[in-house]
Amino acid sequence: MTAGSAARFAVAPMLTLGLLLTGCVSGPAQSAKPVDDAVRRITAPQGRYFGVSTRQAPWSRAETAVVTRKAGHAPNLLEYFVKWTEDFRPAAVRASYAQGAVPLLTWEPWAGSGAGTRQPRYALARIAEGGFDAYVTRFAKAVRAKGRPVVIRFAHEMNGTWFPWSEQRNGNHRGDYAKAWRHVHDLFERAGADNVVWLWSPNVVRDAPAVSLRELYPGDAYVDLVGMTGYQDDESTAGAVFDATLARLRGLTGRPVVIAETGARPGRKKAAWIAAFFRWFAAHREVIGFVWFERSRADGGHQDWRFTQTPGTTRAFAGGLDTVRLARISRS
Repeated sequence: MTAGSAARFAVAPMLTLGLLLTGCVSGPAQSAKPVDDAVRRITAPQGRYFGVSTRQAPWSRAETAVVTRKAGHAPNLLEYFVKWTEDFRPAAVRASYAQGAVPLLTWEPWAGSGAGTRQPRYALARIAEGGFDAYVTRFAKAVRAKGRPVVIRFAHEMNGTWFPWSEQRNGNHRGDYAKAWRHVHDLFERAGADNVVWLWSPNVVRDAPAVSLRELYPGDAYVDLVGMTGYQDDESTAGAVFDATLARLRGLTGRPVVIAETGARPGRKKAAWIAAFFRWFAAHREVIGFVWFERSRADGGHQDWRFTQTPGTTRAFAGGLDTVRLARISRS
C-alpha cells in the first residue's frame, strides 16, 4: 500500500515571504470584487493554517472541540471529502466558518472507493469533453450562491495510481489530467464562482518518483495554491518526507504551498517526527499551512495517524503548535 489514499483508508485505496505578505495570487490585482479580496486573504493570510480532517468534519463541533482541547489551539482550516455522486452542501461552508475555519473541500471525481480504480464513467477525457458539465455547473452555481470563499482541492494525488483520475489508470492518457482540470475550472469561471480558491495537490514524489509533476500542472492561471499529501512512514524528519516534492513544486510555480494531508505512523519515532515537523514548518515560510489527518483505524484509517494517539504525541504536537502564529478567520 502507498502513502497516498490507499494507505490512509482501510476500505481502499519561493514564493518568497514578500509575495505572501503582499497577496500575489492569480487574477487581477486591482479593481477586484470584494469576494476576490476575500480569496486573496485566504491565499495570503496574516498568519498560518492549522487544519484537520476528522471523521465528521466540518459537521461535528464535538470533534473540533476535542482537537482544540488537545492541541491547545482551534483549527482554522477544516477539510472534508465530496464525491461526484454528491451535490454541494452549503451547510458545510456555514459549519466551517461558524467554527472559525476555512472550508477545504476535497472534490473527488468518482463514485467512491468500492468500484476501485476502474470507473470509466469518470474517465478524464469524458470530464474534459463535457460529460459532466451539467453536474459541475450546478455545483459551481451553488458554490457561488454561498458567497464565502471555499478552497477546492480537485482530483488530488493525481501522480499516484490509487485513484481513477490517475493518467496511469482507468483508460486515461498522458495530458488528460490538465485538460480535465482546466475544463472544470473554466466551467466555474463561466458560472461566476469567483469565490473558489483552487488547490492543486499531488502526493509526495517519494511514492511516484518517475511521474512528471510538470505535465500534470494546469498552470498558474488555473491554480491559486499548490499542496501535497505526505505521511511519515519510517522517516525521522519532516524534510525526508516533503523536501523533494517541495523542490519540484518550486520549480513549477511560486504559488503558496499547503500540506493538504499529513500524519505520522504509530511507533517509537512518532512523537519525535511530530516535533521535527514543526521545526520544518517554521523554517519553510512559503508553506502557509497544513492539514493533519486526525483519524484512527476506528475512523476508517489504515493507520492511527492522529496526533492524539498517545500523551507523548499529543504533547509534541501541542508544543509545536504553540510556536505557530495562526491566522484568524472571521466567523461571519
